[in-house]
Amino acid sequence: MWLRLDYLSCVLTIFSTILVGRRHWEGWVLAGLNSVILCLIGMRTSQWGFIPANLFCIVLYAANLRAWRKAETP
Repeated sequence: MWLRLDYLSCVLTIFSTILVGRRHWEGWVLAGLNSVILCLIGMRTSQWGFIPANLFCIVLYAANLRAWRKAETP
């Protein structure tokens, strides 16, 4: 079975946006996973601009996740 990464990325984008909008930290994790998938898509299709942009997004998501988790602990 062939897994379509573009469709998976679409679903992850939707769910991560919903979760972040509802202030669930798990949305940042899904967004980071989606960025990894977008890097894979960029490598497979030789669209090299996807890679640095999504690596930056992964760092940003990790920082946001850390800030949100820190804010939740008293």
